[in-house]
Amino acid sequence: MTEAEAEAVDAWFADALSLSDPALDAALAANAEAGLPAIDVSPAQGKLLGLLARMAGARRMLEIGTLGGYSTIHLARAVPDGGRVVTLEVDPKHAEVARANLARAGLAERVDLRVGRALDTLAALEAEGAGPFDLVFVDADKPSNPHYLACALRLSRPGTVLIFDNVVREGAVVDAASADASVVGTRAVIEAIGREKRLSATAIQTLGVKGWDGFALAIVGEA
Repeated sequence: MTEAEAEAVDAWFADALSLSDPALDAALAANAEAGLPAIDVSPAQGKLLGLLARMAGARRMLEIGTLGGYSTIHLARAVPDGGRVVTLEVDPKHAEVARANLARAGLAERVDLRVGRALDTLAALEAEGAGPFDLVFVDADKPSNPHYLACALRLSRPGTVLIFDNVVREGAVVDAASADASVVGTRAVIEAIGREKRLSATAIQTLGVKGWDGFALAIVGEA
């Protein structure tokens, strides 16, 4: 299988299942125009996020890593009336683009976008008593993933869904000798998830427009 073949399959699924729409396309275009890195989830992955949120009946969601708000749109669309998505972004420029994308999609009132270092904004959320969240999606700097897991657990309840993106790293996740900080952080969070008795978890490899990667999925159980 070639990379082009994998991308063609993703493109066919996206077309056959109508995974894109004007608001999502406009968000990607705005992100590109603003010079944001092209690291958004794929259309299929974004739709999966929304489906998982609906399956979980999630009313309160936490996203760590907003970028331009493409994945945030998918999560916010899954929120029922009265629900809320809290999304955290370190870069003010990215946050400005995301706010415009969310407003264009008619979702601004469903989203609380907070700007700053995620570990600081997570601490502020804990201090506010903001949890528990029903779903937590983590797609930010990978070296901090173990810290994000610890914070997510403190902001969760039994039944909370946790999703960590980009856990395969083109297969580098199996390299115990890697000096790549993103690989080290990814290995550490997967191992921490495996040790955490409250979590029932799996990890899935994906192949397509985002290359060879994958995500970890877990549900929080009783302490």
